[in-house]
Amino acid sequence: MSYVTKICIALFALLLSGQNASASMDCEGTFPNFITDVCWSCAFPIELGTVPINITGSSGQETTVDSGVGAVCICGINPGVTISFWEPLRDIDVVRKPFCMSTLGGVDMNPGFDAPHGTQTKKDNSDMTSFYQAHWYVDPLMQLLQLVLDSRCIEQKGFDVAYLTEFDPLWNDDEMTAIINPDSFLFGNLPAQLACGADCVMSSAGFGSNTLYWCAGCNGPLYPLDGHVASHIGGVQASSLIAQRLTAKMHREGLMTAANGPNGMCGYYPQLLMDKTGYKYQMLFPVPQSVIGNLCCQPFGRTTIVWGADKEIPGVGEDYQYLLFRKRDCCQGYF
Repeated sequence: MSYVTKICIALFALLLSGQNASASMDCEGTFPNFITDVCWSCAFPIELGTVPINITGSSGQETTVDSGVGAVCICGINPGVTISFWEPLRDIDVVRKPFCMSTLGGVDMNPGFDAPHGTQTKKDNSDMTSFYQAHWYVDPLMQLLQLVLDSRCIEQKGFDVAYLTEFDPLWNDDEMTAIINPDSFLFGNLPAQLACGADCVMSSAGFGSNTLYWCAGCNGPLYPLDGHVASHIGGVQASSLIAQRLTAKMHREGLMTAANGPNGMCGYYPQLLMDKTGYKYQMLFPVPQSVIGNLCCQPFGRTTIVWGADKEIPGVGEDYQYLLFRKRDCCQGYF
């Protein structure tokens, strides 16, 4: 083989590898199909007063224990009946490429802003670390689809791209993010991390523990509230952890309110320390989460072993979309 031929082959191989590297960072996503992709049974159980309401296929859905609200209620001078359900209302992108709007169909909206790209890096020849960007969408499906009309218990907002971590200097800096979560220094030790094993067990059997609020169950530590995953086991595990961190970050910054329990009966209230038992979530992309044992969503922290199989597709399925369901306890007035 001549020297010139060898050079041509080498250049072609280099060009091909460059194209593959570029393709691996393409923006992937899709518009969710609200009929076939959304786990509507996750909105159940619905309780009217103290009477549970179920439809075919919705029985057996997980919910929190009695939140301490009665069957009847009053807000101001308007008496009513208590209603409890799980409302789908936020979307989360977890992506490798900055400004990749996966929920908007995989649109690359980079304005030329220099933001860190997602990475997966070997550490000590064994552990894998990773970094992702994330996006927070306001998407109250019940309101937008007008599934429930004239009810103050449904969030009255329109669709909005509300938060992009690319513009957040705290998202890429473990030390700087301590500005909003200084308590993270209390849990960077072995005993605190070992305690997360109990949260893993609890969240895999039901809901996690708010006492162990620094843990994200089996997915890893909730702190720091940024995009760095110190122990990357797989894309589903890492992206689930990022989704939980972003939700906790929205609470810590006062951008997300709580709606469950007695305090939520007459409206939303601030909650700087996220109640992990107030959320369930499901994957929408790359593979809409299918029914497993009558369930197609799960509480924060549940091990991805039981629901994450075949949910990561090399190249085309390494960006993720999640839909959040928030627990809503509300006083539905008679007037």
